[in-house]
Amino acid sequence: QVQLVESGGGLVQAGGSLRVSCAASGRTFSSYTMGWFRQAPGKEREFVASITGSSTITDYTDSVKGRFTISRDNAKNTVYLQMNSLKPEDTAVYYCAAGRAWGRIQFIYDYWGQGTQVTVSS
Repeated sequence: QVQLVESGGGLVQAGGSLRVSCAASGRTFSSYTMGWFRQAPGKEREFVASITGSSTITDYTDSVKGRFTISRDNAKNTVYLQMNSLKPEDTAVYYCAAGRAWGRIQFIYDYWGQGTQVTVSS
């Protein structure tokens, strides 16, 4: 069982930066692919970024490439999402997720956090 707790959300102006974190419980954190997803008001939850257990491979949805960076610190059981050049359309609840497989599809992720709100003002 893995428990995930996100933090670091908040209100930021367009063009600004924010880093959200996700702390995981358990001893096998490094064996999990970690992903970030987001859900904007009135929209379905969507994939944002993912990272393999050893950080060797990352993946990003096109709309955040070059602006967001996913990273992890296995010693701290934490995954991060650094968000730069934020846009109002990045406003959403951001969720982290852990899974044994690799990919963008939500059902392959077994564990989910409760989410953290990110609001970007114009």
